[in-house]
Amino acid sequence: MHIEYFLLAMVAIAAITDLAQRKIPNVLIVWGLGTSLMLQVFLPIHGSAWHWLSGCITGFALFLPFYVVRGMGAGDVKLMAAVGSFAGPLLTFKIALATFIIGGILSLAVALIKRNLRGTLSNVHRILRPSLFNSGPLNSSGNFAIQSTGRIPYGVAIALGTITMLYFEKF
Repeated sequence: MHIEYFLLAMVAIAAITDLAQRKIPNVLIVWGLGTSLMLQVFLPIHGSAWHWLSGCITGFALFLPFYVVRGMGAGDVKLMAAVGSFAGPLLTFKIALATFIIGGILSLAVALIKRNLRGTLSNVHRILRPSLFNSGPLNSSGNFAIQSTGRIPYGVAIALGTITMLYFEKF
């Protein structure tokens, strides 16, 4: 039994539902977390409870800042935590990097298709500005003052990042 098959099934379902409904179901996240915990504990060839927990925390921690600045939804953060629970911390880090690259490419493609590249790049600048210039895109009420230029189903990017890194880990 290969744990990767369960991970691939989860991200495939997440991508499909995110495309169709623009939502990643919580029941899928709970299934992924529970399944991965059972597999990690009862099939020690794949890891351990520590492997499960550290991967889950890694996935959650890497994506949480993007949720905070409204760069992605909570379902995306929870999905990456579930991916991490299967993959463990090191592979989760690699999956996150691949996902960020793929997500950036998808975002640029959507911006070009919607003819809103300038607005998208302006938002990226405003999100990065606090770390670059020690000031931020906050308005007077303390909320982020960026306008949405379109959203991508980030579950697709997570699925593609996961598939890509699993492929490269095998070869």
